[in-house]
Amino acid sequence: MKEKKSKLIVTFHTVTAAMAMESACTAAGMPGRLIPLPREISAGCGMAWSAPVEARAQLEAFVKDRAIPAKGWYELQL
Repeated sequence: MKEKKSKLIVTFHTVTAAMAMESACTAAGMPGRLIPLPREISAGCGMAWSAPVEARAQLEAFVKDRAIPAKGWYELQL
């Protein structure tokens, strides 16, 4: 069985916002990847950004600087 690790999960209101996050983060070399929304979270568009918990402050500043409309920030064991 795979060991679960703490992950930062960022949710979005729309798929467009989630894809904007993926595009901006990939271009800037930011940590993380786009994933299906974990079932523990029942909100948003169905897509989420998953990254190491340690990257939260960096990603929050990145999202704010680029005006990417993130809906919620969660820490889950995945």
